Amino acid sequence: MKNRYSFIATFHYAEDGISISFQDLPGCLPCALTTEEALKNAKEALGLHLWGMEQDDEEIPEPTPLQLIHLDNGDLPVLIDVFMPTIRDKVKNQFTKKTLSLPAWLAAEGDANNVNFSKLFQNALMEYLEINDQPKP
Repeated sequence: MKNRYSFIATFHYAEDGISISFQDLPGCLPCALTTEEALKNAKEALGLHLWGMEQDDEEIPEPTPLQLIHLDNGDLPVLIDVFMPTIRDKVKNQFTKKTLSLPAWLAAEGDANNVNFSKLFQNALMEYLEINDQPKP
């Protein structure tokens, strides 16, 4: 796994917004309303797409050189660069919502005492599983 990848994104401008494609990565197809948003969305989509490929043990292709990228009239090629350690860490430490049930009286008592239920549950689960510290990326 590499730490940094760069791929050419093609920005396709239309009246209703910008569609983005990566010739080398079929299925990585973000969109946006503005160029600024397109740059942000392309970077996020590229990182998550590559992370998914890593998780599935798929081979990540070598980027096509700019001069070989197919462009239609009005398309704009944009180099998008991602730093994977940051993306891997973000996905790994992403929070997942879990629904819990408590007796109403206990929930009310916790609310009255400003209990952070999420943090309390995290701490209790880590103690129960005998985890001393959060995993490192």
